[in-house]
Amino acid sequence: MLPENSSVPYKLVLLKWSLSAMDPFSQLVLSILSLSFLVFQGMFHSVSPWASSWISSGFQQLSYKQKIEWNSRTVSTLHAILVGVFCFYILLFDDAINLDPVWGDATLVKINVAITTGYLISDLFLILYYWEAIGDKFFVVHHLAALYACYYVLGKGILPYFANFRLLAEFSTPCVNQRWFFEVLGYPKSSKANLANGVLMAAMFFLVRIVVMPVYYARMYSVFGTQAFYRVSWGGRMAWILSSFCLDIMNLVWMRKIARGCFKVLHTSGRAKVQAAEYRKMQ
Repeated sequence: MLPENSSVPYKLVLLKWSLSAMDPFSQLVLSILSLSFLVFQGMFHSVSPWASSWISSGFQQLSYKQKIEWNSRTVSTLHAILVGVFCFYILLFDDAINLDPVWGDATLVKINVAITTGYLISDLFLILYYWEAIGDKFFVVHHLAALYACYYVLGKGILPYFANFRLLAEFSTPCVNQRWFFEVLGYPKSSKANLANGVLMAAMFFLVRIVVMPVYYARMYSVFGTQAFYRVSWGGRMAWILSSFCLDIMNLVWMRKIARGCFKVLHTSGRAKVQAAEYRKMQ
């Protein structure tokens, strides 16, 4: 309660109260982000080498650079599964962001994005530290752009629906990484395991990155020009709209390459089976 003769403006007190009310959650976000960074570092340096040696005998035969990339991709897969499942749950059950996709209560989304931010910082650190093994300018640019977008979700609490929707793309990551695992272990491209993973990778990529585009942009169009839209700063709009277009152009290019590669492998495998069958008949 303010004294009746208080000289402090009432709006200033309300502002201070609202900021103080946000502090605990801000501390929670920073704690999750920091914990995420430490956990993913621990997975890279300790958990992945130990688990990989136990699961696959071929891990010990890899070169130093291959082991670095193996551990990096293992962490990437675990992050993708964790964040992807959480993202799907939020889209289904978080009414706040579904009713107000721009300014809805972003609590759950912030937690999910904080986990992703911790992972991105961890992976960026590893890329720079082990540059000769896994250094890639494209991934550096990608991580920095993603961190820029994460800032608006974590720092401003805006665009929770769209930020969360974008994380659906993580469901395609495990198959992409598994393809590399098979390749480095020497699995033939025509092997059943490789063919099954290739088909699943193409299907998942198509479902979570291509099929969802109309839904995403229809929701974006529905809020365009509204009061909620104009409350978003120009920086936020750039992080939202421009990055979405750029990412989806890349997704279309990648989808084309994946589809062509998948078709080529399946066609080659099918032709090889036919030739083998004909050869057996001749004997």
